[in-house]
Amino acid sequence: MIAASGESAVTGEAARTADDGAAQAATGWSGRPRRTRWTGRTRWTPLVAGVVTTGVAVSGGTASLSGDEVATYSAAVARPLSGLLVLVQHVDGHFLPYYLLIHLWSFLGEAEWWLRLPSALAAGVAAGFLADLGRRLAGPRAGIVAAALFAVLPSVSFHGANARPYAFAAAAAVVSAWALHRVAESPTWGRVGGYAAAVALLGCTHLFSVLVLPAQFLAALLALPGRTAWTRVVPAMAAGCVPVVVLGLVGWGERAAISWIQPHGPEVLLKVPKHVAGSDLAGPALFALAVAGVLILLRASVPWGVLVGGWLVLPPLLLLVVDALVTPAYVDRYVFVAAPALALSAGVALASVRLAALPAALVAVPSVLAVASLGLPAQADYRRQNGHYEDFPGAVEVIRAELRPGDAVVYGQSRLRTGFRYYGRDGLPDDVLLAGPGPAFEYAEKPGLADALAGRRRVWVVWRGTKQAGLEGTKIRRVAAVRAAGYRLSTAWHSAELPGLTVALFERGQGRD
Repeated sequence: MIAASGESAVTGEAARTADDGAAQAATGWSGRPRRTRWTGRTRWTPLVAGVVTTGVAVSGGTASLSGDEVATYSAAVARPLSGLLVLVQHVDGHFLPYYLLIHLWSFLGEAEWWLRLPSALAAGVAAGFLADLGRRLAGPRAGIVAAALFAVLPSVSFHGANARPYAFAAAAAVVSAWALHRVAESPTWGRVGGYAAAVALLGCTHLFSVLVLPAQFLAALLALPGRTAWTRVVPAMAAGCVPVVVLGLVGWGERAAISWIQPHGPEVLLKVPKHVAGSDLAGPALFALAVAGVLILLRASVPWGVLVGGWLVLPPLLLLVVDALVTPAYVDRYVFVAAPALALSAGVALASVRLAALPAALVAVPSVLAVASLGLPAQADYRRQNGHYEDFPGAVEVIRAELRPGDAVVYGQSRLRTGFRYYGRDGLPDDVLLAGPGPAFEYAEKPGLADALAGRRRVWVVWRGTKQAGLEGTKIRRVAAVRAAGYRLSTAWHSAELPGLTVALFERGQGRD
């Protein structure tokens, strides 16, 4: 059994009866957690936390669907189930559980907000379970502050309004940690089965979400008697990992889909606070608080300090190991699974502050507001029309403002069609190269651009990337082919973010080049 450090049975019992002994009582003398209940006034805290976080995620957003969100639409909405099953045999097979969910969800609509609502609800689920997990580890006040910090994280607003599975990964990470704590409370077979199901859900959200499991493994070994840990928790974790093993094998066979990721060095770890929090201002401040919170948890109970500390630092560290030894894989959004641990450990630190004659709320509330204020620039940025860095509606409006009968459009990357079709519907130039849908996200195109443009005076070329990428080199081969067909640049527009979208109008025999 693992006892709270430095405590005897007498002091442990005293801590459980003290008004401010919630953190010690949550760990308990025997090594198993002791329950600290919500009071009558706070019993609705998890539900309120979930509703507020979902509300923050869906509020005020005007951002266009990103290219990745358009991929979700293409896979799960724009094609029948049979087409989805064909697609995952070529690309994104590891996203099949999420795509199936969105496929069913889309029967009721396909508007931006509707496609993103599942992620907002997942963010709310994460906040609700985080509030209860904080209550279990360090008392009700820590749970409330942790949920409040999570709700104001800019990264939560971004991924909670993002039609991709990363909010689900964060929610599943919280639920699995919460389920593990319940097993440590009472390792019944029912709770062990619930933990296995939570781990399975975690692996179905995103392959790299399972990078939180090493921390749970260590916490289980420390919190439970060896026999219980090895005969119940470890087999449950292994059983829960079956889906991610299957999806991982599928993903490995389709790893060419992430060949665009560049390898990273250890210096990328300096950006982890920004990547997890979604703000280069709020991130470092929260990480400083989080370190203090982990130390507080370690003093109260080593197993749960290891759980939260490992949950915070192991996903980026292990992802960097994968990046270095297996395949380039480090992308900032893949470490969002650590965001709940950031909020939880920082919440523990703030809830532990005691100032003479000041109620704890007078310390915690201003601190949460300060973190929210530091994140406001990022919050505002994510809510702009170009907040997800690919302004499809803006690009469509540029074309529509100057559109003339007989205009043609050519796509620098064929998959861009899906985004332009989603926002442009029927009000776009003639797609002269389209031959039909492809088995994956790309479309089949006709050979011979010059023949396809015969008789066309003007052609629009759109591509993902800067103006310079297409106009000052050969990176966008469609631009070179249009110029070779006798067209000259008339005007060009870029969405102002990198890489962004570029729209260029070329006219036959006239223009600037």
